[in-house]
Amino acid sequence: MEIPKPTEADRERFTGLVPAAPDVQVKPMFGNLGAFVHGNMFMGLFGVDIGIKLLDADRQELLEVRGSGPFGPQERPMSGYVTLPADWPADQAQSWIDRSLAYVAALPAKRPKEAKPRTKR
Repeated sequence: MEIPKPTEADRERFTGLVPAAPDVQVKPMFGNLGAFVHGNMFMGLFGVDIGIKLLDADRQELLEVRGSGPFGPQERPMSGYVTLPADWPADQAQSWIDRSLAYVAALPAKRPKEAKPRTKR
C-alpha cells in the first residue's frame, strides 16, 4: 500500500481548516497530518484528501454529496471517516469539521500508550 504525500499547499489548506479550539492538536502521521482532540483523531489529511470522523447519520448525509467518499487507502478506507469534497470552500467545509470536532470531543479520551522498555541487541 502506497501512502500519498501531501504538497505544502495541501498541508496549509488542512491546517487552515483545523479549528483553533482548546485541546486540539495537529500531529504528523505517516507523512500526512492528523488533528486530534483528547487523543482521538477527528480530522486527517491523506495526500490531497481531508477526511473527518462523523456519527453514522452525518456520515451517510455527507456521503450523498458529490465529491465526498471513503477516506484513506483505497484498499482499506478508515472506518467512520468521510473525505470532504475537494472543491468546497473553507466556510462550507467548516460546518462539517465543527460537527466532527463536537462528536469526537464527546468520546472518551484516549490514554497514552505506555512506553515499552527498550531491549539491548
